[in-house]
Amino acid sequence: MLESVKITRRQSEIRQALAGLVGKEKPTEDEVRNIEAMDLEFRQNETRYRAALICEDTERREAGAELETRSGKEWAELMAGFEMRQVAFALDEGRALSGKTAEIVTELRNAGGFRGIPVPWAALEQRAGETIASGTPAPTQTRPIIDRIFPDSAASRMGAQMISIDAGAVEWPVTTSAVSAGWADGELANVAGPTTYVTTDRPLTPDHNLGVQMRISRKTLKQAGDALEQAVRRDMAGAMGAAMDRAVFIGTGANGQPLGVITGAATYGITSTAVADEVTWAAFRAAVVRFMVANAAGSPDAVRALIRPEMWAYLDGLLIDGTAVSEWDRLLKSIPAGNIAMTTNGLAAPAGDPLAVSSLLTTAAGGVAPIFVGAWGAVDVIRDPFTDAQSGGLRITALATMDLTVARPAQLEVLTGLELAAAA
Repeated sequence: MLESVKITRRQSEIRQALAGLVGKEKPTEDEVRNIEAMDLEFRQNETRYRAALICEDTERREAGAELETRSGKEWAELMAGFEMRQVAFALDEGRALSGKTAEIVTELRNAGGFRGIPVPWAALEQRAGETIASGTPAPTQTRPIIDRIFPDSAASRMGAQMISIDAGAVEWPVTTSAVSAGWADGELANVAGPTTYVTTDRPLTPDHNLGVQMRISRKTLKQAGDALEQAVRRDMAGAMGAAMDRAVFIGTGANGQPLGVITGAATYGITSTAVADEVTWAAFRAAVVRFMVANAAGSPDAVRALIRPEMWAYLDGLLIDGTAVSEWDRLLKSIPAGNIAMTTNGLAAPAGDPLAVSSLLTTAAGGVAPIFVGAWGAVDVIRDPFTDAQSGGLRITALATMDLTVARPAQLEVLTGLELAAAA
């Protein structure tokens, strides 16, 4: 019990005792001494009560801060205990799930919509102590979900944001009207007339399913142990990350794929500029100026660029006459290297005569991401009990429902026809 509460109760007892004593016309000497003692104690308790409140205020603030972050910490600790190998053994041997893994799966099953064992997206993160391709341990960190799942994806580096959706469709209302202000022309004149405030919804719909098939041999199940945990998580995340990257940028919109922002530039209302000339810093500079004129970027370093390695090689070797400065050096002076993402997966290979490539530029105007990637629920892991039955292996399919949309087309621009050769 708090000390202030104890003091408050004691003060109530003193007041009740004093009420009975002060009502007497001729109190005895003992009763007078009791009145004086309780009066002194009452005044001392008032001082103690104020001191207790000061001390407990600090404790309350600390407790409040702990309560505000406790749910996030508890969820992170719970997710850190999710074991992929339990899922594999449950599908292969029917072994019962236990501990934090069982708790998470139960919560996800209550949401419905899973044929197999649901695996949360956060469980695909690389755990502390796991060695990645570069040989560097990657400790668990609390980050936005897209960074946590696909830390090296081009979509993440281009500022795309992943949205976790429980069920249904999500729409993003975007202002499309041009509301303007106007001065009153005279003392009794009216200001500019009313302008309709118009919005357009950019929906994310659960129409696209991404699947990954994994084949695990019987020897691996019996021998791998903890290594199986890391291998399944790493391979599943890598395969989904590559497929997602490709779909975000050059998804065809057909055969079950979502429509990528480069392929569907006209559909999304994204500006597409045909350069049709040798690629130089001047082509990117013109696009940056268009961003700044449209108030989509405040400075060149707010722009992100997606390019192919062939473009980097060409720009780096294209020197300005009479200098040792390349076109790549000029580009880096305005667009930081951290804002440039190179990919062979998210952009089409050079084609044509002369060879030409495309590039995508994005900005995060007002803190709004240029691209939204929606992921529904969790990853649904289903077992195929027949295909590898003769060898005793385990074949599983991981299904994820995803979609993408562009909220504000003004935050993106596509440059096409960037030629990797000088004009003949």
